[in-house]
Amino acid sequence: MASNLTIKILSILALALALCVQADQATPGVTCEDLDQDVCAFAVSSAGKRCVLEKHVKRTGQEAYTCRTSEIEADKIKNWIETDECIKSCGLDRESFGISSDSLLESHFTEKLCSPQCYDSCPNVVDLYFNLAAGEGVFLPKLCEAQGGNVRRGMAEIRSSGLVAPGPISPAKLMAAPAMAPY
Repeated sequence: MASNLTIKILSILALALALCVQADQATPGVTCEDLDQDVCAFAVSSAGKRCVLEKHVKRTGQEAYTCRTSEIEADKIKNWIETDECIKSCGLDRESFGISSDSLLESHFTEKLCSPQCYDSCPNVVDLYFNLAAGEGVFLPKLCEAQGGNVRRGMAEIRSSGLVAPGPISPAKLMAAPAMAPY
């Protein structure tokens, strides 16, 4: 009788496990290569890798777009397709083929990125630009704090750890020293 009960319990557990595995397979995650060009940029795959939109020119001269998985990992974000609201409020473009830290120097872009509509509501975009800024030695929250003033000056101050050396008060006088003869 006890072995019969054990068999029934094991059968129920096996069935429950099979249903869980099937349910997991029925809801696939984001695969960059399966995305349309309309949603590729700023998407993150189920493996946590960022998707990138690439442009290829066919032999006919016609442009073709493909979405592929990059090697860049998102921080704690997986299965993410960025919303149109975030794209708009953060000043982004779905048809972008890459990003550059130069965009952080553009006051119009930084204003949108640092706005509450973007910074507080779009964690994927903030994570992406946080890491991009960090690669340049810039702390994004500090850049956003400095954004109210001159962004270029804010970027320079942040890059120099907030300490900007003052320029000379009077012009420096340079003197030439005699060259030493080689040995």
